[in-house]
Amino acid sequence: MAFNDLLKQLGDIGRFQQIQVTLVILPLLLMSSHNTLQNFTAAIPTHHCRPPAHANLSEDGELEAWLPRDRQGRPESCLRFTSPPWGFPVANGTEANSTEATEPCTDGWIYDNSTFPSTIVTEWDLVCSHRALRQLAQSLYMVGVLLGGTIFGCLGDRLGRQKMLILSHLQMAVSGVCAAFAPSFPIYCTFRLLSGMAASGIVLNSVTLNLEWMPIHTRAHVGALAGYVFSLGQFVLAGVAYAVPQWRHLQLLVSVPFFAFFIYSWFFIESARWYASSGRLDLALKALKRVAQINGKQDEGAKLSMEVLQSSLQKELTLGKGQASAIELLRCPTLRHLFLCLSMLWFATSFAYYGLVMDLQGFGVSIYLIQVIFGAVDLPAKLVCFLVINHLGRRPAQLASLLLAGICLLVNGLIPQDQSIVRTSLAVLGKGCLASSFNCIFLYTGELYPTMIRQTGLGMGNTMARVGSIISPLVSMTAELFPSMPLFIYGTVPVVASIVTAFLPETLGYPLPDTMQDMKNRWAPTQRGAGTYPRRRGRPQRRQQEQQKQMVPLQASARERNGL
Repeated sequence: MAFNDLLKQLGDIGRFQQIQVTLVILPLLLMSSHNTLQNFTAAIPTHHCRPPAHANLSEDGELEAWLPRDRQGRPESCLRFTSPPWGFPVANGTEANSTEATEPCTDGWIYDNSTFPSTIVTEWDLVCSHRALRQLAQSLYMVGVLLGGTIFGCLGDRLGRQKMLILSHLQMAVSGVCAAFAPSFPIYCTFRLLSGMAASGIVLNSVTLNLEWMPIHTRAHVGALAGYVFSLGQFVLAGVAYAVPQWRHLQLLVSVPFFAFFIYSWFFIESARWYASSGRLDLALKALKRVAQINGKQDEGAKLSMEVLQSSLQKELTLGKGQASAIELLRCPTLRHLFLCLSMLWFATSFAYYGLVMDLQGFGVSIYLIQVIFGAVDLPAKLVCFLVINHLGRRPAQLASLLLAGICLLVNGLIPQDQSIVRTSLAVLGKGCLASSFNCIFLYTGELYPTMIRQTGLGMGNTMARVGSIISPLVSMTAELFPSMPLFIYGTVPVVASIVTAFLPETLGYPLPDTMQDMKNRWAPTQRGAGTYPRRRGRPQRRQQEQQKQMVPLQASARERNGL
């Protein structure tokens, strides 16, 4: 647990931290683009049936003669007359239209290409009886994110954060480019699933690698920075999608930069904290010396030796032997308590979040404008969340963000359908709160789990989030029973989940736990009652004493002590 003090003496937030954190976070700019990319690549333009090949459309109005009208007087999207009725329909429909026989669009569809000249919907006719396939593509992407969270989370704890980050960048680049050239819809879905897996690997390993190289007082700042970069990516997506409306070009444009991310990620320095927890003290020493050199602390780095690390990290080396597995999340009572509580928070946040952001066309305004608005609301929301996280604690921030999001969605369900401005405003506010919840829970989860199982814990939390994002589109189908039913469901889940934060400990001001035993000693329930954890408030002296006991100043090397 002496890493926080070692980092301070080796430069604190030096040149190394500034460069590596920036480069690790940079790919997140395009990660948000991939998460909501199908709002644009799978947009549904206005469409109607194509008349039969033998139809004579030489005269004006002949096309409309084949199209029945709905109750609002608009052409039906999925039906056409078996033969054109006598005369042409008027704007609000005719009696003849309601009595003529109709049939499905057996000859295909005609699409309005003015806004979306090319999408996967227009290319593979994912409308009418095939409209469920459009949602299938996004669901398979989320399935990939779920699988990636489980696989890359466990591998990150076993093989290292940097290796998984390199692999994830390469997989995202290759699968994204291949999706842009997919000749058929099944192949497209396959590569989107692989992109989803890579997205999980990038996010999880980026968060953990940054978290383990930063001192205690800067962890919230790094988390807030990552959140803002992710939000900025929503502006980038709106601008790029507007400038590049062809779906294949757009898919290619947000995927090719990951080849550059793959190349420079080879130069990242692996987490010394992970090296030590894995029993590779020689590599931890090498990494710390390299950091000291980059930060201009050569003298402090020269004092580092194997003897110094062994004495400083004696507890970690003794208790950190062996490799923790995902089964420990259920076997150990303390870990099981954390896992169940955090799983509920991850699920609720993702469930409500993707219920809102994956239906931009349902707001009735420009899809590009609503994308910008959804991105803009994150800026003040995440600033407020950062201030709460940094000054009041992680628990209040997590509780408030989920509770306010749920209230906004529940109230939205009570607003009449015709008050679109009020409904949109409440939805935007709720989305900002859910984005803040995401920002908080990444940091909170990383601080609760010990180093040897941190990546696995984050991966399992991410898995529960993907379960929420996969189930979320199914809830929208309940609108056929009652229009506001989806909002009531989306709002109830975060409100219930916010109660769970009362059963989690506060982490503000505490060093990161490195071993299972260290986490048990700090967060295990006290004898005064099950579920009671040490709280930050009212115990500043205890926390200060704990940090002082962990401070191990760098000692002179053996050669210096012998006067050589």
